[in-house]
Amino acid sequence: MLCRPLRRAGRPGVVGVAARTAVAAAGTATAVSGRVSRHQAERAAAQHPAVCRRVAAAVNRISRPTCGDRARSLCPMTRRTPPRPLDVEQLFPEVAPLRKRTVRLHPRAGAPTCRDSSVGGPLLWPLEEPWPVCPYHHRSAMVPVVQVRAADALGLVPFPAGRDLLQVLWCPRRHDGCWVVPEVHWRDAAAVGAVREAPAVGGEVPYGKIPRPCVVHPELVEEYPSWDLPYELWDLLEPRFEQVEAETGWDYQYHLSTAPGTKLGGYPGWCQDPQWPDCSGCGQRMDHLLTVESREADAASRLTWTPVEDQGVRYEDAGLMLGDAGGVYLFECRRCPGRPVKERFDCS
Repeated sequence: MLCRPLRRAGRPGVVGVAARTAVAAAGTATAVSGRVSRHQAERAAAQHPAVCRRVAAAVNRISRPTCGDRARSLCPMTRRTPPRPLDVEQLFPEVAPLRKRTVRLHPRAGAPTCRDSSVGGPLLWPLEEPWPVCPYHHRSAMVPVVQVRAADALGLVPFPAGRDLLQVLWCPRRHDGCWVVPEVHWRDAAAVGAVREAPAVGGEVPYGKIPRPCVVHPELVEEYPSWDLPYELWDLLEPRFEQVEAETGWDYQYHLSTAPGTKLGGYPGWCQDPQWPDCSGCGQRMDHLLTVESREADAASRLTWTPVEDQGVRYEDAGLMLGDAGGVYLFECRRCPGRPVKERFDCS
């Protein structure tokens, strides 16, 4: 697969006074969360003191940790992504109609139970139901990847009627033409009595295909298209992308657009050109259900997408390595019976 070129040549543009005000405000806000230098913050404060005081106060308010609930007491803080350092829709109003919401799961190593939402944790799997096995590897058990309760989907994903639990498993072994073979299950949590434990995975398994058990910290955020930005719109906006980056240091693709990491809905976390699948039944484009990423963010995107609670903190995530730090993307058709699923994958 060929990478979409990151265009860098363009004519000089003009960023208006309102945009420069947003940039200056962002200087103070990001300094509060430790992402820019003291010199940048002081310069921003000198240029726009009133705006910067208001933004700094807002960031201070969201920086106070709060306690989570249920199994998250093992990792009690919520996770809150800082506001974008610039007003995206003010600078690039053309992307406003393309805004979407996504639920970042923020997996952190922990000890979830089968009743909790998790990445790589135990599943609430009925004892009377056989454990899924890979259709391509005889008797090779699939491994738990994601379990999300409806309440933790924060109203973004429409669950089937009578179902309040989403479960995703995959076979971690090598396959021709794909990285993993996934299965998606929807169930009624209250209907599960005795629980079946996941079988042990025997034999050789490629590194980074079985997620470490993690508790999750669901957070609803807004995002804009990066790789999914139409080519004609990218060409139109590219000069402004470059001018804003030259003036502020913030890159649209990495710092302002699509949320990285494992998440529900929104835009897939593509590393290359989009590969949206069409449903084999109705022929319509399928909906993005889930992105499972190798890591929460790369070196560039973590500058603006790292949660407030994780600023300057070392943490363990799911420990995945999908290709060369890539991702697996699950899509479903919500129009066809059984909500058929397809997967895509890519890496940088």
